[in-house]
Formats: sequence, C-alpha cells, structure tokens
Amino acid sequence: MTYKEALDWMFSQLPIYQQKGSSALKNKLDNIVNFAHQLGNPEKKFKSIHVAGTNGKGSSCHMLASILQEAGYKVGLYTSPHLKDFRERIKINGKKVHKEFVKDFIETHRPFFEYNQLSFFEMTVGMAFDFFDKEKVDIAVIEVGLGGRLDSTNIISPEVSLITNIGFDHTDILGNTIEKIAMEKAGIIKRNTPIVISERQPQTEMIFKLIANQLKTNIIFSDEKKHDSYSTDLLGSYQHQNIKGVVTTLDQLKEFKITSGHIKKGLSTVVSNTELLGRWQILQQKPTVICDTAHNKEGLTLVLKQLLKQKFEELHLVLGFVSDKNLSDILPLFPKNANYYFVKPNVPRGLDSKDLKILGEVYGLKGKAYSSVEKGLDKAKSNAKKKDFIYVGGSTFVVAEVV
Repeated sequence: MTYKEALDWMFSQLPIYQQKGSSALKNKLDNIVNFAHQLGNPEKKFKSIHVAGTNGKGSSCHMLASILQEAGYKVGLYTSPHLKDFRERIKINGKKVHKEFVKDFIETHRPFFEYNQLSFFEMTVGMAFDFFDKEKVDIAVIEVGLGGRLDSTNIISPEVSLITNIGFDHTDILGNTIEKIAMEKAGIIKRNTPIVISERQPQTEMIFKLIANQLKTNIIFSDEKKHDSYSTDLLGSYQHQNIKGVVTTLDQLKEFKITSGHIKKGLSTVVSNTELLGRWQILQQKPTVICDTAHNKEGLTLVLKQLLKQKFEELHLVLGFVSDKNLSDILPLFPKNANYYFVKPNVPRGLDSKDLKILGEVYGLKGKAYSSVEKGLDKAKSNAKKKDFIYVGGSTFVVAEVV
C-alpha cells in the first residue's frame, strides 16, 4: 500500500462528516475507546490540553502550540479539518506527520477498521494519539472535532481544558439553542481538571459554572485575569479574545515553565511555527485578496466587522456554502454594496451556486453564479482594480480550494 492508496482508502471506505454531514456521525465513544485499547492507550502516555468551542478553537490551538514550542517543548498538535494536506491535522513542532507513518498505520490497522467500522475521524484521532506517544511529545494540544461530549478526542485526561466561544453551528447534531450546544461543549470538562472559558456569555455562564461545580473543577473566565497586552501574527481583531483565553490556559500549566517572553514570541510566530492556513490569510496584494474559514453566524460577524474596517475602492466577495447551512441567519450579515461571485465548493455537500445566487438576491446581495470556486475567483480578480478588495469564504471548503 502506498501513501496515496492509504489516503484514498481512508476517504472512500467510510463516510466522513465533511462530505456527508450528520449521517456520518456515530454518537458514542465505544469505537475510539476500543481502538485506543488496541493501540495500548497512547492517550494516557502524554500530557495534553483539550480545546473546544464554536469559533476560535483552531486559532487558539495553534497559538498554544506556538508558545509552548517557543518555551522549548516538543509539542504535538491535532486539529481538523485540513485544508490542503491530510497531514495538516497531525503535527509536532509545526512539522506534519510523516507519510510513511500514515501509510504504515492504515496498513497495520486496516483489518480492525473494517471489522469495527471505524469512522474517518476515529481512525485519525487514534493515529494522532499513537504518533504523539511514539514520538514522546512533552505535551499535545488537542482540538475537538465536533461538540465535545461525544467527540472522539474526549478520551484524553488533559492538564487543562479550554472552551473558546459558543454559537450556532451544527445545530442538527448539537441542538438548536445556545444552551443545548453549551451542554455538548461542556462535555470536555473533567473532574479536578481546570477549565478556562475564553468568552463570558450570559446564556452559557451558569451552565459551565454548574457543571464545573458538580465535578469539583476550578473554572476560570479569561476576563477575570489581568495579563500583559500581547499581539499575534494571526490577522484580524477578533484574535484578541482568543489571546486572552490562551494566556489564561497557560497559567494553569503548573509543571511547564512559560515566560512572558515565550508568550510574546510564540504569538508573533504562530504561522511560521505551526503553518496555520486560512485565518484572515492574505493571498495577494493589488488587489488585496483575503480568505478566511469563518463559516457560522458568530464567526462571520467578527470577520465581516474586520472586513469593513479595510480601505478599498470596491469590494468583491467570492462566496460559497454547504447545503445544510442555515443561510437565513448568515446572508443578512453581508454588505449589500458589494460585488458577489456565488460559487459551489467541490464537495458533495456543496450548495449549488445558482441556488445560492437566488437566496442571495432575497437579502439584496447582487452578483453572478459560477460553477467552481476557481472560476468565481478568476472573474473577481479580472474585474477588480488595484485598490479593490476581494474576500473569499463562507465555507472551509471554499478556502481549501484557494490557499
């Protein structure tokens, strides 16, 4: 089996959430518990930080990893989804997992996968934990894939957990109220394990406090702590809230020596240290082309606020979504005085661009439909003048096609 054959098998053998939606999910931890046992429970052999939330968890994970790396530690990083390369999900000190390891892992455990019908995500989580164990990381930063309570990553016993923000996303799975979603995210709170909350929200505060109290866990809201002022190379004013949660989380790592100098250097080198893609990423200048993976109401509200602070003559938006997204909450956020290029991301769940154009017109968004992200972006570039601004986004899958 070659590396490509291993990847092809992973992606085609079983449905994955990114392509199929909620039908690909298995709402229990039995499989990952059994698989971890098969691997010798690698998740118990390294220290970890667990990060959940609707928005900001990916950026926060990369910030944490970068700072710990600057402090001299060997740092594992598990995140999802990937944008270009599957191996983006599993890194140590910014270096992606070896192709040989991926190939050998799938080849070795394929009979177990087939017999137990593991999901794509379960296979990947097991792979990450096994890699971090074998490479003897000092600590790993683990991002929740979806929700928290029943997420496959939730078999770890972290040093500290972080919940970044709660908003409406994946409501068909996590619940249709902020409170229900918060309960699922709160599933990562562990007994006697500190839990940090990046953003205090009236609808969720009491839920987190109640669960933390039941589990005799110290809960810390980042706005209660005073820290030095820090900046990051991750562009976008919305990163300030993430920084507060990250610094507060690091305060709880009592066995690790992390100075303000490490924090300052780590936050200023997140992209180079971790190779993070797709967060207010500048693709070109004159005209300026920016992409961002924000894809729900709360995330897009922050990104569009940042967008409207930019200086430009005309604004062009290359926009695409998945078909199960509630666009009645999202499309009204976008400015009407802009040129729209409605596109379809190249995944089975991608919303047809002609349907998106019709929906956009309902909310006063005028533009044309293009059959692919590439065609839409090419047209935007050809129409834009040097002082114009092009934004590409709406879905992680749209961004994956342009980074």
